[in-house]
Amino acid sequence: MNSFSKISIVFASMFLLVSCWGDKQEPNYQYMPNMYEAAGYEAYSEVDFLPNGQEAMVPPDHTVPRGWLPYPYENTIEGKEMARVMKSPLDSLNSEKNLAEGAQLYTIYCAICHGDKGDGQGTLVKREKILGVPSYADAARNVTVGTAMHTIQYGLNSMGSYASQMNTEEMWQVSEYVMTLKQDLTK
Repeated sequence: MNSFSKISIVFASMFLLVSCWGDKQEPNYQYMPNMYEAAGYEAYSEVDFLPNGQEAMVPPDHTVPRGWLPYPYENTIEGKEMARVMKSPLDSLNSEKNLAEGAQLYTIYCAICHGDKGDGQGTLVKREKILGVPSYADAARNVTVGTAMHTIQYGLNSMGSYASQMNTEEMWQVSEYVMTLKQDLTK
């Protein structure tokens, strides 16, 4: 028998001896123990490794997240009436681009209830899951780009707010697209 075989038999027997030796309930060694025993942190709890002592902080007062602009009107009937005269702040030079993006967003978020044409005959209305979705051509609604934006921002009746799904520019794009659907329905 050569010396390499003898050395490998000695190491194999030592490995078997060491692996059988020790407590059966707990492993002998933990490599990278942080993977097994993670330190759990609770949001808004006091911690000692941050300068202010709090892990998740509330944003400072009067700050605005990126991509979001404050909406000037309140969620009231008076606020909606004030929004009726609002004009879209989007660039009129890129109106085709804005309408194309508004059409995509409308298809994603609105068409399921309001229908592809804005006639209030979306898939959920046809299946009678939601009732009473109005057409944009309804004269009693008097839909303007400002009221469409207000409704997307705050919601109306059984329609919830979409302010958490879209940023301000996207809400204006959808509002402009709603106005093109209204024009197509009233022809």
